[in-house]
Amino acid sequence: MKIDKSLVRTFPLFERMDDADTEALLAHASSRRVPVSEAVFEQGAAATHFYLLLHGRLKVTQVTEDGQQIIVRVVHPGDLFGFAKALQRKDYPGTATAVAESIALCWPTELWPQFVDRNPRLAVTAMQTIGQRLEEAHARIREMSTQEVERRVAHAVLRLVKQAGRKEGDAVRIDFPISRQDIAEMTGTTLHTVSRIMSAWEARGLVEGGRQKLLVKDAEGLLALADSAKE
Repeated sequence: MKIDKSLVRTFPLFERMDDADTEALLAHASSRRVPVSEAVFEQGAAATHFYLLLHGRLKVTQVTEDGQQIIVRVVHPGDLFGFAKALQRKDYPGTATAVAESIALCWPTELWPQFVDRNPRLAVTAMQTIGQRLEEAHARIREMSTQEVERRVAHAVLRLVKQAGRKEGDAVRIDFPISRQDIAEMTGTTLHTVSRIMSAWEARGLVEGGRQKLLVKDAEGLLALADSAKE
């Protein structure tokens, strides 16, 4: 099925790409609908495809050597993901799971080198994504090694506000289902600890929770917590 180029034109990857190159890229793509909780690919599986998220949200998780599951990335519409070839890998380093009903475009991994040759913007976008992931990983490592848990959770929520926040009156809604367990996996702590922190924040009017919902009512208050001098 031919994919309409208007579906991707607003994404940074395609903004500067001419119509001929866009159509050539899309001619090799197939679309995949991903129901909530279904994995697009799993950690350690052969990297047979790379992807672009059109709609929805995904979380990318890794299981560490000691068996702990951590969320290493949230994939937003317009993001490339699963491009193991650019990392010189033959397998996927994490598991990508839909947290909302999602649609992705996918291409066979073996096409990556020729696409990069024809479209340098693809390589630039991939490198920017890798750079952003490394920066976020370094920030999380720094936070986990130097900061108390409440500050780490505040930083994680503020990152979500920046990446997926939607204005709702004077507040900001995280625009996809997010659970307290997810936040625990983002910050290297326990569900019990996150629940305790969130309950305290709700009592102070900083956030409003719900089943897989998060409304940030006082982002400035969270920022003050995140930037507090305690180490």
